[in-house]
Amino acid sequence: MTKSGTNMLAGSIVKGLVSMSIPVMIMNVSQALFSIIDMTVLGNLVNDRAVGAVGACSMLISLITGLLIGISTGANVIVAKHIGAGNKRYAEKAIGTSILFGLLGGVAMAIIGVVFAELFLKLTNCPDELLEQAVLYFRIYFAGVPFMMLYNFCASILRAKGNTKMPMLFLVLGGVVKIILNYTLIILFNTSVESVGIATVVSFAIAGGLSFIMLLRDDGTEKFRLKYFRLFPKELKKILIIGIPAGLQTGMYSFANVIISSVVNSYGPDATTGISIANQFDGILYHISCATAFVTMPYIAQNMGAKNFKRVKSVLIKSILVTTAFGASFGALSAIFSGQLSSLMTDNPVVIAYSMEKMTIISSTYFICGINEVMCSTMRGLGRPVVPTIATLIFMCLFRFVWVYLIYPLCPNFTFLYLVWPVGWICCIATMLCYYFPTMRKLQRELQPEKQEYVVLK
Repeated sequence: MTKSGTNMLAGSIVKGLVSMSIPVMIMNVSQALFSIIDMTVLGNLVNDRAVGAVGACSMLISLITGLLIGISTGANVIVAKHIGAGNKRYAEKAIGTSILFGLLGGVAMAIIGVVFAELFLKLTNCPDELLEQAVLYFRIYFAGVPFMMLYNFCASILRAKGNTKMPMLFLVLGGVVKIILNYTLIILFNTSVESVGIATVVSFAIAGGLSFIMLLRDDGTEKFRLKYFRLFPKELKKILIIGIPAGLQTGMYSFANVIISSVVNSYGPDATTGISIANQFDGILYHISCATAFVTMPYIAQNMGAKNFKRVKSVLIKSILVTTAFGASFGALSAIFSGQLSSLMTDNPVVIAYSMEKMTIISSTYFICGINEVMCSTMRGLGRPVVPTIATLIFMCLFRFVWVYLIYPLCPNFTFLYLVWPVGWICCIATMLCYYFPTMRKLQRELQPEKQEYVVLK
């Protein structure tokens, strides 16, 4: 445990959750704001085609990188469990395995992204007039993916140790450098999408490098050691068992949102622009509502490692309360001021109306998404990662197909269309609760023989 980290095995759970959640919230919201600034810079200093070229890559990038980023979740859980159980040697083996796997995966992904950039973009029907710039940005971005993966795996390990502040500071610092460099390259060298790509790679390198140095110099008992910088099969298997379902779940979320967007796009450019504006603010609200879920996972995992089931149950309840407080309060503000927020990006009343309709429904219910993410993190922390993935497949993907193509035609208006989000979240939560309670009883029964054996030996 680092001096700067939170003790997840003792002390106030609410205080610990809030103190760890706020840095995660600031980090992710900052990232969303940096992306908005990038697009604004391109739109004001270059042209709309540059904005479109970068935008054409965003969803594809999320789909491709989502799996490896999800696997970093497995590193978080396994390292946290070893820390909770007091297994320093195994924790350090998991740390070394995680970082090496992240680097190797990042290099492999970089090669794939650079070589197949044009093919991938053509498969997504990228407009011909945007293709050349999109391919350039895509290739530059993927050249920096190894640094991005280094950051994600190092940040997951630091969070497993109770330290969310330093990963936040490193990412924000990288983001500030990114904005300054982006402006500089465009103004001084008259560049276009390559400025955003190069600035993004530099920001990844800064965040990843500083996070790695933090692990090297960590004053805690579990740190990165060169002798463990190799792939330990048992630790890698544990990490992949947790991480692969999490990565698949991330990809399914992205794919499912495409289904809704395709319906909205059929209503014309005003509708498309309106939902795009709403998505910018919804993205920020998502990070606020779901920040607690990021810290719930190591909290659960550490206490599972320590076999403190009473505290595990308390962590879940208090995580739900904290995420509801964050999500409901900011969600209400977003819904109330949806018109004013939308008007920051456009003065077209039709576009504003489309944006407000989505924000009013989604913003006011986003706390339900936060609860859903807390349940997903809890199940992963318990070592049961498949259930959230199955629930996501059913209620975030298949259910949306049914809703869009069978239920929505019965009442074809956007308000009814957008209800698929909160309904899907509620169904996911119900499914995981039905699995959570018997899982906890089973885990407690498995622990009981160890207690009895200890008493006899004593």
